[in-house]
This record gives sequence, structure tokens and C-alpha cells, in this order.
Amino acid sequence: MIYVVGSSNTDMVVKSERLPAMGETVIGGDFLMTPGGKGANQAVAAARLGGNVTFICKVGNDLFGKQALQQFRQEQIHTDFVFTDDTAPSGVALINVDQNGQNCIAVAPGANNHLTPADAELGLVALSAEDILLLQLEIPLTTVETAIAAAHQKGAKIIMNPAPAQNLPAAIYPNIYLITPNETEAALLTGIRVSDHASVEKAAEILLAKGCKNVIITLGSKGAYLRTAESSALIASPKVNATDTTAAGDCFNGALAVALSENMPLSNAVTFAASAAAISVTRMGAQSSMPYRNEIPVN
Repeated sequence: MIYVVGSSNTDMVVKSERLPAMGETVIGGDFLMTPGGKGANQAVAAARLGGNVTFICKVGNDLFGKQALQQFRQEQIHTDFVFTDDTAPSGVALINVDQNGQNCIAVAPGANNHLTPADAELGLVALSAEDILLLQLEIPLTTVETAIAAAHQKGAKIIMNPAPAQNLPAAIYPNIYLITPNETEAALLTGIRVSDHASVEKAAEILLAKGCKNVIITLGSKGAYLRTAESSALIASPKVNATDTTAAGDCFNGALAVALSENMPLSNAVTFAASAAAISVTRMGAQSSMPYRNEIPVN
């Protein structure tokens, strides 16, 4: 089982020729309203790629929350621990995407901020050493810490996607099996400006020194850098024409969780995840862009 503890949002997306400068208004094109949130995106990605997924999140008692729950069920995600909050609205993300697929995002977390440590503990009661826990940082850090402690106690593998970027308590790192920052997140966590291969290597070494068992630093179209205690590798991403990169990282992490649940070697898992993410950026939307297992090339 793959347990995802994280956020659920409704994404409101405007596509424009370029992203506006500070204080500027630009005329956009297409408007999309789709389900999103890093946790939900990763749960959907994992489910579509063949994972058996339980999602632990909190939505508002509103239309967006009901639509999200319906979407999870359609994706064959276990929803026993999708909690409803009567005091806060469902989360919303405002996303602007340019003609090259680059984006900027502002999030109103709403009910995501009400996902409590007790909620996480309840949702993870059945977690075992054979399971995978996948986490991000769009929910309260205390809830993340509680989930990590519960999973570590039971011997489950923990994937930490430290996004959006924020500092983590030192005590978290030794419990993490795999941490997956992008360049910006790696820079914040390590103090190293990630700009070339040498700086990527240095940032990964620092994360290992903090206690993480394995490190993957995602590098966008350049691929991903994998660092373990024994080896390192730069794994290329398939070349594609990007349309919307909004959920590429979420797709990558959901795919990683599936690969680890199937006991793939880490290098194979990164190749699998990079292939899935490359497909996702050729499509508009977050969850709608996630590929199915039969779309992933067989190595």
C-alpha cells in the first residue's frame, strides 16, 4: 500500500503568452478549473501507474471538497481518511502558465491547514513495514512530523518531497528513506546554490550528512541526480515539448512511490519516474495530465 498524506486543492489555471511582471496585467487565453494539490496530484499519479493508494487529507464541506472526493473515488484511491472540515473551505490554487509551460502559483490552503497530527495517526493505523509513505509540505509541519514518526516506528519507507520549499527540523532527516527536492528546495535545505553538476553533488552530500538514506534532486528537463551512500548518477529525462509543467514534480514523486512499492532498484525507479513526468508536461492541468501505466515505455 502507498499512503499519501498531503493537500487537496482546486486549481484555477489561466494560460497566457508570458507570465506578468510585478504589477502588470496580461490578457490570457484558456481557463481551466481542475482538481489539484500536491498530495492529491501525487496520489492520482501513483494510482494511475498501478499503485494501491490510500490518501489522507482534509477538504471543506463545500462543492470543491465534494468534487475532490468524487475524483479520488473515480481514480480508485481509498478515501476512508479524506476528512471533511466544517469550518474551513477547500484549498484553492491560482496558477498562471506561459506558452513554454512555465508557471507561477499562489495557494489558499483552507482546510489543508486543518489536517491534524491526530488525523494522520488515525489514517496510518494500518501502515506496515511493507508500505510506502509519501509526504509533501502543503499541510502543517506538525502533521508531517507525526506521520514520519508513525511510519518510522513501523519500518515503512518514507519519501519526503520537501515542497513548497521550507526548512525541516533536524530530527526528521534520519527517518527519511528518500528525499526529493528540486533545485530551489535543495538550495534552501542545504545553503548551496544549485547551478551546476558540482553544486548538485555538494547539496546531495549535505542531505546525506543530515541523515537521509537516499537523495534525488530533480533538475527539470535536465533529468534527476540520484545519490546514495554507495553511488551517484545523473539520469536524463526524455526530451519532450512541454505544454504545462505545473504537476511534473508531483507526477515524478507519485511514480517513485509506485516503483519503490514494486521493489525497483533506485536507478530504475528514477528512470520510470522521469518517463512519467515527461509525459505529464505535454498535457494541460495537474491530475488530468498524469499518465497511465500503459503509457510508460518498458525498459
